[in-house]
Parts: sequence; structure tokens; C-alpha cells
Amino acid sequence: MEKSRTEKTPVPTPAHPERRREPLPWQQPKPAEEDPGAPARLEAILASPSYRQADQDVDFLNLDETRGVRLEIDYLKAEQLLGQHGIAHTIVVFGSTRIPEPASARRRAAKAREARAGDPGNAQLEQELAVAERLLAKSHYYETARELGRLVGNAGAGPHDSRLVVMTGGGPGVMEAANRGAFDAGAKSVGLNIKLPHEQYPNPYITPELCFRFHYFALRKLHFLLRAKALVAFPGGYGTLDELFETLTLIQTRKIHPVPVVLVGEAYWRRAIDIDFLVEEGTIAPEDQELFWYAEDAGSIWEGIRQWHRNNGEPLFG
Repeated sequence: MEKSRTEKTPVPTPAHPERRREPLPWQQPKPAEEDPGAPARLEAILASPSYRQADQDVDFLNLDETRGVRLEIDYLKAEQLLGQHGIAHTIVVFGSTRIPEPASARRRAAKAREARAGDPGNAQLEQELAVAERLLAKSHYYETARELGRLVGNAGAGPHDSRLVVMTGGGPGVMEAANRGAFDAGAKSVGLNIKLPHEQYPNPYITPELCFRFHYFALRKLHFLLRAKALVAFPGGYGTLDELFETLTLIQTRKIHPVPVVLVGEAYWRRAIDIDFLVEEGTIAPEDQELFWYAEDAGSIWEGIRQWHRNNGEPLFG
């Protein structure tokens, strides 16, 4: 008998998003009573590397052939989290991991003097004391970097304004000081660590949600400059020189838009890098000397950065 045109078909209850009243055939393994060898063969299949889900297969992700995927996610994780925290711009601070806070430098120097006094003719102890004394003399840069971190942390609308933050390599020494200054101000700051063959630790003043560990130096370098509104280089070694010269080269070639570059500690930098010699030798142009300037204290560093951006027609918080 035909249904009446006015008779309605009942609307079924929506299916549960996960559970079924009756399992599908593949939800149960083949029983041993059907094939005694089936359970062992199934176990071998489930344990096979080929059965691992690709994005959870660490061995697969570490292959040379999947390097492109690793590069992408090395970039993307930091990019996504920085965006979530509203970080638009950064003041990038580099400097030696070996320059400690003054109290620590004084303890190290005192210990070196005591050791030398116990063995006056020991050349190695003399050298260790000389280095300890020089690091003590440079320990004031720790306080300068810390004060700069406070100034940046208090910029804009105050510590809760995350449009502009301090970014460092995440290690100890000068970088610790810059993160610590932002921490003192109650502001966020970023640390970009790198995976190395030996164990290393980030400094404890980085905002926990903004401390990243990269596999690739190239992606770490990209994030250093992607949001940079200035590069501030304190006295440092290979790592500091690497980032400094890379930034200067990118500005020189206009591969990136120019940003202010500040070298803190003129006496140190003039001895470490003879820029005048490079100009005299013709290996750089005279105008390349204008890509940076020297400063000594946090106030002049910060005011110089702000003035550079005003001169460029793009105030930091315009």
C-alpha cells in the first residue's frame, strides 16, 4: 500500500560521532580460531615501521629525504606561537655567553687570584687570572643589557604590550641579561635556542611559552631577522660575529630593509673589527661604515634606535 503524500518519514537520531552500536568488521582482529597464525602475523604488521603514522614516525622524519618537511615545521612552530602572542616586532640582542653578572665575575676573579697565589709560577693559572680579570672588567655589559631589556619591556603601552619585545639566542651571559631585564619589567621576551651535540640550557628569564629550540641554524637566523626592528651587539665571540656580519651583509645588499645596528662597547669593537682597514683596502665602500654606530649605555642604545626609526619615518610605535 502506497504511503500518503502527507505522511512524513521519521527523522533519524543523529549518529554518535565516535561510537557505533555494532562494530565494523575491521574493528576486531582476525580470531585465532579462524587462523592460529593470524595473531602473530598481525603483531608483526603493527610493529613494522611502515605502519607508523608518518607524522609520528621519528625515524622517517629524520631521513635526508624528509628534510624539507623538517625545515617547514622548524619555521612554522615559532611563527605560529609568536603570532598567537601578538608579537609583531623585536629588538634582537646578541653578546657573549661568557660575560657573567658582576657578582659572579668577582667570585671567579677572586678564585683565580687565590689559585695563582698558591702557585705563583704556574703560567696556566696566570692566563686564567688574566681572562677572569678581563671578564670582570666587561661584566658591566651584563647590567647594560639588563637595563636595555627593562627599557624595551616598558616600551609602548607598558609591559603587557607585546607588539615589541626583546629577542635573544636564549643562552647565558649578555643574552640572559637582556631577557632578565624584560622579566624584571614583567614583560614577555623571546629566546631562540638551537639543538647542539652537547647538552645546553636556556636562561631562566625567557617567557616559557616563547622559548624555542630549533634544529636548523638557518631557520633560527630567519626568525631573528623576520621581526627585527634593531640588532644590538654586545662584545662577543664567533656566534655574535656570525649574526652581526650576516645582518650587515643583508642590509648592505638590501636583501632586507635596513634596520639599526648598534655595537655596544666601542673600544672592544674597534679592536675586534677594523672597519677603517676594510674601507682603506677597498673591500667595503665608505657608505658601509654608516650601517651601524657605537653606544655605551642602555639609555643611548634605546634612544638611538628610536631616533633611527623617527629619521626613517617609521616610529616604533607610530
